[in-house]
Amino acid sequence: MVDSFQFKLTSLLMSQKILTIGQPAPDFSLSSKTAEGPKHFTLKETLNKGPVVLLFFPMAFTGVCTEEMCSVSSELNAYAALNATVFGISGDNPFAQEAWAAKEKISVTLLSDYEHHVAEAYGVAYESFLPEVGLGMKGVPKRSAFVIDRSGVIQYAESSENPKQLPNFEKIKACLAELK
Repeated sequence: MVDSFQFKLTSLLMSQKILTIGQPAPDFSLSSKTAEGPKHFTLKETLNKGPVVLLFFPMAFTGVCTEEMCSVSSELNAYAALNATVFGISGDNPFAQEAWAAKEKISVTLLSDYEHHVAEAYGVAYESFLPEVGLGMKGVPKRSAFVIDRSGVIQYAESSENPKQLPNFEKIKACLAELK
């Protein structure tokens, strides 16, 4: 009975459309592997410090994802000047994320959505990721961006079916500037 309910709930979440501006952002607690060891980050607690940028990406150790996270890493001071915390979120485990971040010098805090619950809650999980090349993995996050204000409301939302299309970082920064 529970398994059937969980399947129906998961199916419902997978069929949801991307969350949009004005909607409350679903809270979450995800893990990251930091220099001090594993650590949990909670959206609600992070919002106490200021707005949050969530950058969902398909998977570590891939070209476009590396380009995106390295680019954002080089811009972290600009986000900090806008009082924003930036998180990169993928379904990779925290240890793989840590190895990738060390290899590529990524300084964005990477959060592991290993079971894809957060990507599903935000409506950005692929039903089947890259089936044309034989992958077809369900739940992989689409390349997406959200800006969430201190009160937990989505102020910017963008998602692409094309995993090679980067978010519009200028629009993200403009949104953050309006929140400041």
